[in-house]
Amino acid sequence: MEFLRPATWDEALAAKAEHPSALPIAGGTDVMVELNFDRRRPSALLDLNRVGELTKWESGRFEGQEGEVIRLGAAVPYARITRELSAQLPGLALAADTVGSPQIRNRGSVGGNLGAASPAGDAHPALLAAGRDVLVEAQSVRGTRLIPIDAFYVGVKRHSLEADELIRAVRIPVADGPQQFSKIGTRNAMVIAVCAFAVALHPKNGTVGTGIGSAAPTPRRAAEAEEFIAGELAERGLWQSGALIGPAATRRFGELVAAAASPIDDVRGTAAYRRHALAVMARRTLTWTWDAYTHSLRSAA
Repeated sequence: MEFLRPATWDEALAAKAEHPSALPIAGGTDVMVELNFDRRRPSALLDLNRVGELTKWESGRFEGQEGEVIRLGAAVPYARITRELSAQLPGLALAADTVGSPQIRNRGSVGGNLGAASPAGDAHPALLAAGRDVLVEAQSVRGTRLIPIDAFYVGVKRHSLEADELIRAVRIPVADGPQQFSKIGTRNAMVIAVCAFAVALHPKNGTVGTGIGSAAPTPRRAAEAEEFIAGELAERGLWQSGALIGPAATRRFGELVAAAASPIDDVRGTAAYRRHALAVMARRTLTWTWDAYTHSLRSAA
């Protein structure tokens, strides 16, 4: 096995072009598990730890996206997302805080989660809920490609990157409303999700975002649930009044979230349990986000 260690991003792209089968490694929290259990034996490892720009983030306005956007370097550790971006990206920060142990959170990153493309990855539901204009910035020696988050996941542990592409950053709109993330596991720490769910309110355009994890071949949205609850909020004037959504609508939202999943029975849980848990998490997180939104309305009045 070759070990490639570029010092710059251009060197990394050149190395990936020359060795398309090389497996990128930065934090190593997913890659080393695969190697240690002999699940993968790549011809080469591409160590990105010397490429400093991957551990930086910036805020600004970017072509093709509206409003303020966080451009998150692929190797920014989860611990820094929680510490530095909880106001701008609250859903992702909550998800980041559930990842593994403090040691894992100091090494693992969103770029690594995307590269692994596991349906159980904790970052995926929050990225989906954050909006349809979340973009994965993929680059090769041929140029840069912006992949919408909805198009990134194509199968179990499969993504839409080309063989010579590397993830440089993720562009995520700054939250304009409350966001939440919830995860079910067999214990509180160092656990792979039995299932996970994220929800985000987007009052500027009157939409609601969702993300389901570990309950389908890929991370996915609950599109019908999004349309239903956004319709309820608009038709009943709730965005303006901040009145209660009500138990019937909240319950229906949970049912639609559960219906959007296609879980399996495995060692972590049954399909039936996953559907039940998703319905409960959907009801709770919607209630929490709506409570936060109505509180902000009252504070601004």
